[in-house]
Amino acid sequence: MKLLLLCTFFAFAAAVTASAQLPAGMPEMLQSLSSQQATHAAFTLDRQMLQSARALFQDATAALNSITVENFHYQDKAFYIPGNMAALNAAYSAAGYHHLVEKHVDAREASMPHGTLADVWLHNDGTNIDSVVVLLRAPKQMSVIEVSGILKPLDLVHLSGHFGIPKVDPGAVMVPAPVAPRAGHPCSQPFNTQPPGNYSGSDSSDVRSPC
Repeated sequence: MKLLLLCTFFAFAAAVTASAQLPAGMPEMLQSLSSQQATHAAFTLDRQMLQSARALFQDATAALNSITVENFHYQDKAFYIPGNMAALNAAYSAAGYHHLVEKHVDAREASMPHGTLADVWLHNDGTNIDSVVVLLRAPKQMSVIEVSGILKPLDLVHLSGHFGIPKVDPGAVMVPAPVAPRAGHPCSQPFNTQPPGNYSGSDSSDVRSPC
């Protein structure tokens, strides 16, 4: 799939923020995103490995510290628990990350996607980006790509399509994620967070938004 280029990088980069730190408890949060048990595999490319690859990626890896890719494979179709996804986003937000999505989808598609949904969290250091997290959720697989180090927007174009990072379309724009409703608003009531019984992919009655 194509991950859309974040032309909104520069708008977010206007404010200087502290160095990026991933939220605490992230491994447990990722494991709990789906109701399905997953097989898990991961690898990390450290700074030395990335330095040796500079020529291949037009120096896009020159200022990177690491790239970590995690893959979660599910035997059955995954049900991504809305409340746990909201908690994950809240943890990134508290750590100073900005959340973007490839497209807005309804509650049913967000919980039981038919294709691949892409979420991106960005952390800025002045006019540069110092951390990018890409979350890809598909029916039977979830992938997380964490890129640590100083990145210019063009660097992500050069890295896309490699290391598990989705291909970037330089001519398109991602959109900000929906803002969480205020407490007391009727839309702030949680979605059903349990997987529907005997899910066949055709009945959405067990996953619904109150709005």
